[in-house]
Amino acid sequence: MTQKIALWSIPISLAVLALKLLAWWLTGSVALLSDAMESTVNVLAALLAYFAVRVANKPPDENHPFGHKKAEYLSAVVEGALIVLAAFLIIREAVLALPTPHLEDAPFLGIAVNVIATGVNGAWAYLLLRIGRREGSPALEASSRHIFTDVMTSAGVIAGLMLALVTGWLILDPILAILVALNILWEGWKVIRASVDGLMDVSLSDHDLQVVSDTIENNLGAALEYHDLKGRRSANIIFVEFHLVVDGAMSVSAAHDICNEVEHALERIYPGSVFVIHLEPDDELKGNGAKPSQVS
Repeated sequence: MTQKIALWSIPISLAVLALKLLAWWLTGSVALLSDAMESTVNVLAALLAYFAVRVANKPPDENHPFGHKKAEYLSAVVEGALIVLAAFLIIREAVLALPTPHLEDAPFLGIAVNVIATGVNGAWAYLLLRIGRREGSPALEASSRHIFTDVMTSAGVIAGLMLALVTGWLILDPILAILVALNILWEGWKVIRASVDGLMDVSLSDHDLQVVSDTIENNLGAALEYHDLKGRRSANIIFVEFHLVVDGAMSVSAAHDICNEVEHALERIYPGSVFVIHLEPDDELKGNGAKPSQVS
């Protein structure tokens, strides 16, 4: 599903770019040119996301026993860098236009074309966000955030151009482009930061840790306690490890059955994920026989 959606992003981003270039040609607006430049990055980002999703969906192999999911984080980092680059290019164009701001003879038609492009972008970004969150795809989520930024940019540009036309203050055009670029810089930074966290194996979110902890506690059976719970996420799968304390006199077979019960319960919530359980005898108890959530 993610690969199919990522593929569709390419022609859609090309169509939006064509509409925005037409809007700029009709108006001569530097703000609309900046908007179109950001859409150029969208096209490159769509290509990156598609190839990243293709690689991420490959099954584990001898050289990559834990899979290829981090390819999506790499794609998202590059996309964030492209967003930042687009912002600096926009600022450059806007600064050059400050001394002599101007618009062509058909500004309203160009604005109308940009409105259509913005509507297409908004609908597609919403779809990407829903599917990205459902499938746990960092690449699709990064693309959706980028496109939402583009939508915000376009909306601001349209509002600013309308104000410039009504008041005659054409200098609002490059000023608006600079303000939009600053917002794009911030969005690019957020995409890069989130993706780098994924590459650096940042811990699971508090919510996921709590879900894992509750699931373990509800399926401990005859186990005495667990501790040293750790976890990380890689796209739509998680890697979790913890220590499980059982009665030292318990048979290996019985202890193994408990581990299976806990693993199956976790797999129902996080299918395809990896869970490593380290068995310990009761002389390793840390909670005096209780079953506490001890997350380290």
